[in-house]
Amino acid sequence: MVDAPDGLEGAGFFATSLEKVVGMARANSLWPLPFATSCCGIEFMATMGARYDISRFGSERPSFSPRQADLLMVMGTIAKKMAPIVKQVYEQMAEPRWVLAMGACASSGGIFDTYSVLQGIDRIIPVDVYVPGCPPRPEQVLDGLMRIQDLARNESTRRRNSPEYQALLASYNIK
Repeated sequence: MVDAPDGLEGAGFFATSLEKVVGMARANSLWPLPFATSCCGIEFMATMGARYDISRFGSERPSFSPRQADLLMVMGTIAKKMAPIVKQVYEQMAEPRWVLAMGACASSGGIFDTYSVLQGIDRIIPVDVYVPGCPPRPEQVLDGLMRIQDLARNESTRRRNSPEYQALLASYNIK
Protein backbone atom coordinates (compact mmCIF):
# COMPACT_ATOMS: atom_id res chain seq x y z
CA MET A 1 0.00 0.00 0.00
CA VAL A 2 1.18 3.50 -0.79
CA ASP A 3 2.10 5.75 2.12
CA ALA A 4 0.04 8.91 2.43
CA PRO A 5 1.88 12.12 1.57
CA ASP A 6 2.95 14.51 4.32
CA GLY A 7 0.09 16.57 5.64
CA LEU A 8 -2.21 17.33 8.51
CA GLU A 9 -4.42 14.57 9.74
CA GLY A 10 -6.88 14.07 12.49
CA ALA A 11 -10.12 12.32 13.32
CA GLY A 12 -12.02 12.14 10.03
CA PHE A 13 -9.82 14.39 7.87
CA PHE A 14 -6.55 14.54 5.99
CA ALA A 15 -5.09 17.63 4.33
CA THR A 16 -2.04 17.96 2.10
CA SER A 17 -0.94 19.98 -0.89
CA LEU A 18 -2.35 19.35 -4.34
CA GLU A 19 1.18 18.99 -5.72
CA LYS A 20 1.90 16.04 -3.41
CA VAL A 21 -1.35 14.27 -4.32
CA VAL A 22 -0.69 14.77 -8.04
CA GLY A 23 2.88 13.48 -7.60
CA MET A 24 1.66 10.40 -5.78
CA ALA A 25 -0.92 9.71 -8.50
CA ARG A 26 1.63 10.17 -11.29
CA ALA A 27 4.20 7.94 -9.63
CA ASN A 28 1.80 5.06 -9.07
CA SER A 29 0.12 5.06 -12.47
CA LEU A 30 2.91 5.25 -15.05
CA TRP A 31 1.97 3.97 -18.51
CA PRO A 32 5.13 2.77 -20.23
CA LEU A 33 5.62 2.73 -23.99
CA PRO A 34 8.13 -0.05 -24.66
CA PHE A 35 10.32 0.78 -27.68
CA ALA A 36 12.25 -2.48 -27.93
CA THR A 37 14.50 -3.22 -30.86
CA SER A 38 16.66 -6.11 -29.66
CA CYS A 39 17.62 -8.36 -26.75
CA CYS A 40 16.73 -5.87 -24.00
CA GLY A 41 13.11 -6.29 -25.08
CA ILE A 42 13.26 -9.92 -23.89
CA GLU A 43 14.32 -8.76 -20.42
CA PHE A 44 11.44 -6.28 -20.42
CA MET A 45 9.08 -9.16 -21.24
CA ALA A 46 10.49 -11.05 -18.25
CA THR A 47 9.87 -7.96 -16.11
CA MET A 48 6.24 -7.95 -17.25
CA GLY A 49 5.88 -11.63 -16.30
CA ALA A 50 4.57 -13.11 -13.08
CA ARG A 51 7.96 -13.61 -11.42
CA TYR A 52 8.96 -9.93 -11.42
CA ASP A 53 5.49 -8.42 -11.96
CA ILE A 54 5.93 -4.80 -13.02
CA SER A 55 2.23 -4.29 -12.25
CA ARG A 56 3.13 -4.03 -8.54
CA PHE A 57 4.44 -0.59 -9.40
CA GLY A 58 1.33 0.61 -11.23
CA SER A 59 2.80 0.01 -14.69
CA GLU A 60 0.82 -3.01 -15.79
CA ARG A 61 -0.65 -1.23 -18.79
CA PRO A 62 1.96 -0.93 -21.52
CA SER A 63 0.77 1.56 -24.07
CA PHE A 64 1.73 1.27 -27.70
CA SER A 65 0.29 4.66 -28.50
CA PRO A 66 2.54 7.62 -27.62
CA ARG A 67 -0.47 9.82 -26.92
CA GLN A 68 -1.53 7.51 -24.07
CA ALA A 69 1.90 6.93 -22.53
CA ASP A 70 3.98 8.97 -20.13
CA LEU A 71 7.11 6.78 -19.84
CA LEU A 72 9.16 5.98 -22.93
CA MET A 73 11.30 2.90 -22.33
CA VAL A 74 13.91 2.64 -25.08
CA MET A 75 15.50 -0.79 -25.12
CA GLY A 76 18.19 -2.06 -27.40
CA THR A 77 20.20 -0.88 -30.37
CA ILE A 78 18.87 2.21 -32.12
CA ALA A 79 20.08 2.62 -35.69
CA LYS A 80 20.60 6.17 -36.95
CA LYS A 81 17.75 5.58 -39.42
CA MET A 82 15.49 4.86 -36.44
CA ALA A 83 16.46 8.04 -34.53
CA PRO A 84 13.84 10.29 -36.18
CA ILE A 85 11.11 7.78 -35.31
CA VAL A 86 12.19 7.65 -31.65
CA LYS A 87 12.20 11.45 -31.55
CA GLN A 88 8.76 11.61 -33.20
CA VAL A 89 7.35 9.13 -30.66
CA TYR A 90 8.80 11.27 -27.84
CA GLU A 91 7.33 14.45 -29.28
CA GLN A 92 3.88 12.83 -29.59
CA MET A 93 3.79 11.98 -25.89
CA ALA A 94 1.91 14.37 -23.64
CA GLU A 95 3.58 16.18 -20.76
CA PRO A 96 4.67 15.11 -18.24
CA ARG A 97 6.80 12.47 -19.92
CA TRP A 98 9.83 10.56 -18.76
CA VAL A 99 12.44 8.50 -20.62
CA LEU A 100 14.24 5.38 -19.45
CA ALA A 101 17.22 4.15 -21.52
CA MET A 102 17.54 0.42 -20.93
CA GLY A 103 20.73 -1.43 -21.70
CA ALA A 104 24.16 -0.51 -22.98
CA CYS A 105 23.02 0.00 -26.57
CA ALA A 106 20.28 2.53 -25.79
CA SER A 107 22.53 4.28 -23.27
CA SER A 108 25.78 4.48 -25.24
CA GLY A 109 25.63 2.40 -28.41
CA GLY A 110 26.99 -0.65 -26.61
CA ILE A 111 29.52 -2.75 -28.49
CA PHE A 112 28.29 -1.36 -31.80
CA ASP A 113 30.63 1.59 -32.36
CA THR A 114 29.76 1.83 -36.03
CA TYR A 115 28.55 4.49 -38.45
CA SER A 116 25.00 3.13 -38.46
CA VAL A 117 24.30 2.89 -34.71
CA LEU A 118 23.24 5.85 -32.60
CA GLN A 119 25.71 6.20 -29.72
CA GLY A 120 23.06 6.76 -27.05
CA ILE A 121 19.53 8.08 -27.33
CA ASP A 122 20.50 11.12 -25.28
CA ARG A 123 21.82 12.51 -28.57
CA ILE A 124 18.24 12.98 -29.78
CA ILE A 125 15.98 13.11 -26.69
CA PRO A 126 16.56 13.90 -22.99
CA VAL A 127 16.93 10.82 -20.79
CA ASP A 128 15.82 10.71 -17.15
CA VAL A 129 17.13 7.31 -16.02
CA TYR A 130 19.76 4.98 -17.46
CA VAL A 131 19.58 1.25 -16.70
CA PRO A 132 23.01 -0.30 -17.36
CA GLY A 133 23.70 -3.84 -18.51
CA CYS A 134 23.85 -6.00 -21.59
CA PRO A 135 21.06 -6.91 -21.16
CA PRO A 136 20.07 -5.64 -17.72
CA ARG A 137 18.38 -8.02 -15.33
CA PRO A 138 14.67 -7.54 -14.55
CA GLU A 139 15.63 -6.37 -11.06
CA GLN A 140 17.60 -3.51 -12.63
CA VAL A 141 14.63 -2.60 -14.81
CA LEU A 142 12.42 -2.46 -11.72
CA ASP A 143 15.02 -0.31 -9.96
CA GLY A 144 15.04 2.06 -12.93
CA LEU A 145 11.24 2.19 -12.82
CA MET A 146 11.38 3.05 -9.12
CA ARG A 147 13.82 5.90 -9.91
CA ILE A 148 11.30 7.21 -12.47
CA GLN A 149 8.59 6.93 -9.80
CA ASP A 150 10.74 9.02 -7.46
CA LEU A 151 11.12 11.67 -10.17
CA ALA A 152 7.37 11.67 -10.85
CA ARG A 153 6.50 11.83 -7.15
CA ASN A 154 8.84 14.69 -6.30
CA GLU A 155 8.61 16.77 -9.47
CA SER A 156 6.95 20.13 -9.15
CA THR A 157 3.86 20.56 -11.27
CA ARG A 158 5.41 23.82 -12.49
CA ARG A 159 8.76 22.35 -13.55
CA ARG A 160 7.63 21.55 -17.09
CA ASN A 161 6.84 25.23 -17.69
CA SER A 162 10.15 26.49 -16.30
CA PRO A 163 12.66 28.29 -18.52
CA GLU A 164 15.27 25.63 -17.70
CA TYR A 165 13.05 22.83 -18.98
CA GLN A 166 12.15 24.80 -22.11
CA ALA A 167 15.86 25.42 -22.73
CA LEU A 168 16.55 21.68 -22.36
CA LEU A 169 13.91 20.85 -24.96
CA ALA A 170 15.19 23.61 -27.23
CA SER A 171 18.69 22.13 -27.07
CA TYR A 172 17.20 18.95 -28.62
CA ASN A 173 15.14 20.98 -31.16
CA ILE A 174 11.91 19.85 -29.50
CA LYS A 175 9.01 22.28 -29.27
